[in-house]
Order: sequence, then C-alpha cells, then structure tokens
Amino acid sequence: MNASGPFDEMWGKEDTLRAPYRGFHSWFDQEDPARLRAKQREADELFRLTGITFNVYGKAEAEERLIPFDIIPRIISGHEWSKLSRGIEQRVRAINAFLHDIYHNQEILKAGRIPEEMIRLNDAFLPHMIGVEPPGGVYTHIVGIDLVCTGPGEFYVLEDNARTPSGVSYMLENRETMLQMFPELFSQNRVRPVQNYPVNLRRSLAATAPAGLDHDPVVAVLTPGIYNSAYFEHAFLADQMGVELVEGHDLRVVDGRVAMRTTEGYKPIDVLYRRVDDDFLDPLNFNPDSALGVPGVMDVYRAGRLTLANAPGTGIADDKAIYSYMPEIVEFYTGERPILQNVQTWRCSEPDALAYVLDNLGDLVVKEVHGSGGYGMLIGPTATKKEIAAFRRKLKARPSNYIAQPTLSLSTVPIFSRSGLTPRHVDLRPFVLVSPGNIQITPGGLTRVALKKGSLVVNSSQGGGTKDTWVLED
Repeated sequence: MNASGPFDEMWGKEDTLRAPYRGFHSWFDQEDPARLRAKQREADELFRLTGITFNVYGKAEAEERLIPFDIIPRIISGHEWSKLSRGIEQRVRAINAFLHDIYHNQEILKAGRIPEEMIRLNDAFLPHMIGVEPPGGVYTHIVGIDLVCTGPGEFYVLEDNARTPSGVSYMLENRETMLQMFPELFSQNRVRPVQNYPVNLRRSLAATAPAGLDHDPVVAVLTPGIYNSAYFEHAFLADQMGVELVEGHDLRVVDGRVAMRTTEGYKPIDVLYRRVDDDFLDPLNFNPDSALGVPGVMDVYRAGRLTLANAPGTGIADDKAIYSYMPEIVEFYTGERPILQNVQTWRCSEPDALAYVLDNLGDLVVKEVHGSGGYGMLIGPTATKKEIAAFRRKLKARPSNYIAQPTLSLSTVPIFSRSGLTPRHVDLRPFVLVSPGNIQITPGGLTRVALKKGSLVVNSSQGGGTKDTWVLED
C-alpha cells in the first residue's frame, strides 16, 4: 500500500498522464470551461427532473436529497479490468460456497479455519436456512464488491455486499446522463456498455427460478416502500426489467405459492427480488411486528416453490468480522490464493487486537461489524478528542461489535470544479449477477467520490457523490 501520498488515477505518481485518460484529456483540453460548467448544471437538472434521490436517516424523519453527480468520468483500462474481473469472480464463487457450507456441512468450521462461535453467535446467521437448498444452489444472486485503489493495478477489497447491494440505478443513470451530455466522447473512446444490466438482471433472476415450471418465470421486486432510502432504485429496476414492484401488503400465500394482487385476482410469483431485510421478511417466522413482509413466505421458500434473491441468511457474508477471514475462505473453497487482497483488519473481539486498537484509535478506521452507509464508524485521523473518547467507551462495552483497519491512502480521480480539475478520493462498487453456472460482472460499476477536500468518506449519506465509470476496450 502506498504510504507516501495518494495515487492519482489520471496523473499517476510522477505527474505523467496515464494511458487510460489520454483520449479524455485531449478532448478536455479543447473544451470551453464555460460550456463544461453549463453541462454540469444541465446534468444536475437532469438528476433533479428524473428524481434521482436517496433518503438520509437521522433523528428526525428521513430527508430526501439529490445525489451529487460529477461529469468527469473515472477511466479504467481493459487490462486492469481483466485482472479485477478474475478476482471478483473468484471471490463471489467462494462466498456462495461458504454460504452453502455454513448452512449445511460446516466443513470450514470442522477444519478450524473459522472459529465456530464466529458463526454460531453471529446475529446475521439464520438458523431457518440450515439444510435449505436454494433453487439452482445460488445464495447471492446480486453482489456488490467494494474496492479501493492504492496504486497502479493495486486494488483491495474494502467490504462485500451480499445481502441487498444498492447503487446500480445510479451506475445506469450516470452513464445515460454522460451519453446525453457528451455523445462525442463515446464515439472517440471505446467504452464498454453497462446499459444492458436490467436485461441481464431479469434473465439471471429468471434462470434461478424453481425447477419444473411449465411457464416463463414470473419475477417481481419487493420494496419496503417509498420511505426506504433506496426506493428510487427499487422502482427504477422494476420498471427497467418490466416487472411488478410490490410491497408486502400486495402479496399473500395462495395454495402454497406466493401470489401478488392484480386487477384479475392473485397471480403466483416464481422469483422475488426482495429489498426487505431478513428480520422484516416474514412476520410468522421472524419479527412478528413487521408490516413490510409476507406472512408465510419463508415456508413457501423452504418448500422450494419460490426463489428469494438474495437468499435469506446471506448477510453473514457481509459481516465485517467474517470479511477478515475472506483470504482463508477463498483458499478453502477454491484451492487458490486470493487474486484480490483484503485490507488488514483487527477483530476487536480478540483481546490482543482490542488492546492495539485502543492504543491507536487516532490512526485507525473503526467500523461496526454489521454497519453500512458510513454510519456508526470512526475515522481516527479526522476525529476530535471527544469523538475518540466516546468511541473508546463503545469499544470497551461491546468489543465484538467492531473491527478496525488502517487509514488507507485511497486513490484520487479528478472532479470538475470552478478552478478546473481537482483530485478527490474514490472507491468502486462493481455489480455481479450470479445464476446457475454463470457469473456476469458489469464492466465498471458505481464510483463513489468524496466531494469534500481531503475526505475519505464517499457514502452519499455522508456527503459523497457519484461518477460514471468507464472500462475501455483494449
């Protein structure tokens, strides 16, 4: 990892323009800055008119905000992407094998590669899934792998999103906006397309339908409703796939099948792309107070008469303590060394690790094992003494709830500002579709950018924005 300062993906370490950006830079140099500022305003207005928003949760009601979008693309060479793709595919295969194993024979626990209590005492482990065989053997139908770059070709996995990865709608809208704003750029640069994701998503979901159907699989998207932070995405994907967007009250169990209400009565569903968390999925099997799920849906699923994407219980692969074992998991199930490396991680549940973290809080990033969206974390180098002291108390009270990592020197990519191109830190979330015998990785993914100077927090809920991500044909 690069400790001497951030690597800039456009200019490298020696202020020498890197090959993937040459075509773009030649175009940019000939552009009138006033025209580009107008285009940035036009892009912002497009996002506003399209309604590309997200909700920020706080102490008051959820607040709806516009996703900030930057018109300077992030550009990745085909050669870099080829290596990334191999690493992502290897990791996703290992995650699926791991999930099957812990809900069946638990060979990895018997082999002593992961402590048994790491699974048994984990809130994300779902006993209801023990012995359940999901249709096609697929647990994680849609996966998002968060990557950070620290140098040329140096990508590290920051976290795995195997439960309900979000953000793909922003990837698609970012590309649509860029195509509309700057069509000439796409005729001058050979950029791999991402627009076929919704078609591929529907095909991939249909391919995981329960066996023995005598009709084309019926797919639907289950949303918690309009107050969910990712509701725009739920509606967008249902519309793009040409399937129904449903809420829990639209569904019921009829003759052993989950069916949705239509103008012609209840129609059975074969594949439910659910964006509702496990705990709220079925009030008969999980949280009895849930009004978001479908009573009895787990019984239909366990009977093999419905595909739930992603499968219940996949959240344990999101767990940041389990993440720290991913190198062992990849090696155990694939027999290969990991192509993509983890970030060094201290498990605060271990006394020696906890002691180290407490002694070095000001230099580390500390995260909740089940946290997401940038909430509940401490970034030591930018935290106040008061914040560090408060976090120290949390760590001592519940050490097993946290992991810690070094503060990485994340790569930078230029954003468009009034003074021209200005570097900002980024991460990358590629999206992966898994169906029986097939793994598809969309070329690019969602680049999230920290719009505040010096900030390492890229989450939109914490002030970050997004960019179009280009993967070039070599």
